[in-house]
Amino acid sequence: MKSQRELHTFSSGIILETGEALSSFDLMVDTYGELNNDKSNAILVCHAFSGSHHAAGSSDDGKSGWWDELIGPNKAIDTNKFFVVSPNNLGSCFGSTGPISICPETGEVYGKAFPAISVLDWVNSQEMLLSKLGINSWACVLGGSLGGMQALQWAITFPDKIQRAGIIAAAAKASSQNIALNEVSRESIRKDVNFHEGDYLKNDTFPKSGLKAARMLAHITYLSEENMNKRFGRKIQDVESRVDDLVDYEVENYLQYKGEKFSQVFDANTYILMTRAMDDFDPAKKFDNELKDALKKVTAKLLIVGFKSDWLFPPERGKEIQLAAMQSGISSSYLELEGQQGHDSFLFGNERYQKNIEAFLRS
Repeated sequence: MKSQRELHTFSSGIILETGEALSSFDLMVDTYGELNNDKSNAILVCHAFSGSHHAAGSSDDGKSGWWDELIGPNKAIDTNKFFVVSPNNLGSCFGSTGPISICPETGEVYGKAFPAISVLDWVNSQEMLLSKLGINSWACVLGGSLGGMQALQWAITFPDKIQRAGIIAAAAKASSQNIALNEVSRESIRKDVNFHEGDYLKNDTFPKSGLKAARMLAHITYLSEENMNKRFGRKIQDVESRVDDLVDYEVENYLQYKGEKFSQVFDANTYILMTRAMDDFDPAKKFDNELKDALKKVTAKLLIVGFKSDWLFPPERGKEIQLAAMQSGISSSYLELEGQQGHDSFLFGNERYQKNIEAFLRS
């Protein structure tokens, strides 16, 4: 399945939650399927922090989209029925305006000068995309992890422009442990000698080792202990396939490989920016820390999904959203699945997971 890819430019710019502004910005967007005549079949899918617009199908280099198991003809998010819109978030590094972009005012790379971004800013930019596409409302907004946070924020901020929200492997706010792990990752980047306080591109360097270490740590949080034990155990890595001479165990080799691949395609300032947005997300903070009050104007139907093996955003975080939704009289349902891949389970299709998403989209 091939997507339609387009760079959308918003010359009017955007005022961010911090009060800072971008005079203009771009969003790289992939779409799948066809928009129907009354424009009622549009679905927005929101990526997690390191994701991109490439949600489904194969890219030119043969890599599948991050949600390829769920998006496509006759899949859970059926592109025979729905027009699926997948933007790369503002502040990211895969085509949308972010730290590696050129600032129109200075003619130089933004770098560390790129302003702080929030989940609300992403939702506001996506609402601008909705208007540009000439669509009145999304049939559904859904995503996993940080994408699920965006779906929740959509339901709160634009209740008249969203009919359903799929909040998957997500939370209404990061825990202190989440923030702590993200801070260790950020510190590994900041302590890299090539970071130059965020001005590495202006110094023609890149903090690759720091970014690699950050991703290795983060990747551990995406997996489950059971899955790691089953997949790797204490197996010794074959000498001929080691990615580093210091590697002894298969799990070390795997993390080294993942960290190296990630450091070749992602931007360090973007990593800091996106994890900060995740840490700061808390829609209840404007409502005396009462999530049920934050949800009072929500009219969308909610599907909240948690995975038992997820220790980054465990099922209890989803149950908190479900409880607040029930207290606010919102039509909502909660689904708890086994999942074999820990937090990453939201990326992989299984029969119960897929059938519930199909039923939710038909509801």
